[in-house]
Amino acid sequence: MDRLLQLYAAHFGAQPLTTETLPVSGSHRSYYRLGGPDGTVIGAIGTDPDENRAFITLSRHFHAKGLPVPEVLAVSADGLRYLQEDLGTESLYDALASARQTGFYDEKQYALLLSTILELPRLQFEGAEGLDWSVCYPQPSFDAQMVDFDLNYFKYDFLKLIGAEFNEIRLQADFEKLKANLLAVPSDTFLYRDFQARNVMLRDGKPYFIDYQGGRRGPFYYDLASFVWQARAQYPERLKDAMIETYRSALSLYTDVPEEEFRHNLRLFVLFRTLQVLGAYGYRGLFERKPYFIESLPYALKNLAALLPFPEYPYLSEVLAHLPQLPEPAPMPVPGRLTVYVYSFSYKKGVPGDMSGNGGGYVFDCRGTHNPGKYEQYKQLTGRDEPVIRFLETDGEILRFLSHAETLVETHVRRYLERGFTSLQVSFGCTGGQHRSVYCADYVARHLRQYFPAVRVVLIHRERGIREIHDPSLL
Repeated sequence: MDRLLQLYAAHFGAQPLTTETLPVSGSHRSYYRLGGPDGTVIGAIGTDPDENRAFITLSRHFHAKGLPVPEVLAVSADGLRYLQEDLGTESLYDALASARQTGFYDEKQYALLLSTILELPRLQFEGAEGLDWSVCYPQPSFDAQMVDFDLNYFKYDFLKLIGAEFNEIRLQADFEKLKANLLAVPSDTFLYRDFQARNVMLRDGKPYFIDYQGGRRGPFYYDLASFVWQARAQYPERLKDAMIETYRSALSLYTDVPEEEFRHNLRLFVLFRTLQVLGAYGYRGLFERKPYFIESLPYALKNLAALLPFPEYPYLSEVLAHLPQLPEPAPMPVPGRLTVYVYSFSYKKGVPGDMSGNGGGYVFDCRGTHNPGKYEQYKQLTGRDEPVIRFLETDGEILRFLSHAETLVETHVRRYLERGFTSLQVSFGCTGGQHRSVYCADYVARHLRQYFPAVRVVLIHRERGIREIHDPSLL
């Protein structure tokens, strides 16, 4: 830290007036916000000179071309410390927080996503012009080694860890075909590698890109697939289509790709990227037991299920088709603390699986109550929307149903707390998993949070792609 402060003093002529330690990112770098009379800058301390060199060189190259990245202001002699422009405190990920909770993206959030995706081809094509690819870290290009690494990541850190049965020879044969098709796609643009909402900062409402030090030469489809199919975002199909069309419009300024070819290649890279994500989630969640990644698995599996089948990879498709039938992964319970998992689901897609290993719990069938989904004005809404809530509560039938369910669950929770149990699952099912079950799951989760403040409540609207966690230990 002292050397970083020395670098600041050498550049600005005085020590900073304020120093703020920033949250640790996924890398081994440390970040600080350093303030002086003329504002703040970001100070970074890295442990890998090659990684730092990649970020610094790429940043200077991109900034010289007028691309939306932070300016690097000063670098230490050993290359391990540098100062960069401060882009503020709000990321695109922060700006989308409410939408991830509710599944509803408003006009402002739509506009932010489209403005972000609009800038991506600029970085990919203009950023590639004159770039010295040898500085890229840890390798200069998207190649067979990278494909093998990511496919093996999926095989060993996801399939093996969940205990999936598969013929390794047949699977490898399809992997080889997939690799050949991926490598046949033109790869003469800058591949960001980790293009996601956390790596987009918003300043004056405009997107700026950070954390591209893992970028390299590669196909532009990879970044589009990473962003639009980001597992936990669960963007509505209409929003996905809007982002894809916005990207294609911007792409047309640099290259002309027939729509059929574009769609085919994009789908190929969505498959590849999703397999890589499952490998990462498997390792960080199932092996390292980190709850965030375990809880992310169902979202990635949902993305994968929507892609199938791939006739050109018949055995891989067969293996993947069985994955959604596996019990849904759930966070590992904390010893001595009760977690209640409250689900809404559609009976058409099966009852949610139990990952605790204990079985039991409750499954309540809401289909005997009045269904707002039969009426045109409610068909596009869910049990979280005010008109549906008013319909259900005015009718009253669902409240009588819940009075009995609530009593059973409350009694069960009290007994589990007395006995020191750590996991209980409560599921509400209806025809589509959209109206009655969503309302009931919300109702019971809210009741549990109110009357059992020490209990961890995980609310999962499975068919809506919504997962919310109330963890009293984090409050």
